[in-house]
Amino acid sequence: MNIYIDENLPPQLAKGINILEQPNGDGIKVLSIKETFGEGSLDEDWIPKIGKLRGIVITQDFNIHRTRSQNELYMKNNLGIFFFKPPSRKGFTYWEMVEHIIKRWTEIKKLSKKTRRPFAFRCSVKGRIQKI
Repeated sequence: MNIYIDENLPPQLAKGINILEQPNGDGIKVLSIKETFGEGSLDEDWIPKIGKLRGIVITQDFNIHRTRSQNELYMKNNLGIFFFKPPSRKGFTYWEMVEHIIKRWTEIKKLSKKTRRPFAFRCSVKGRIQKI
């Protein structure tokens, strides 16, 4: 299973988690959308591609869920998405984002494997992951 880190998060985050994940041997690969599909790649371009690969996306871009056309696109392409809601308009600092993803990593993998697609979860700062 491929888990993609959205362009609104540093590609180094994907590389680091991928390195940490490799010894598990459970076939999970963590990739950067920015590095895989190119900087500035439109959501409308990568959503169908990741959907075909049965991939999962981690993002801060809640507009994918709010915008009707993008919401329909991720639903139509059976995508699984985890939205990380930043604590403020400024968003997360790099290390806050690393901390939040790492704290929820085991649950993200578990939910990704057992939840029927399409799905969307919101990951709050307080540590809850809620289906939306």
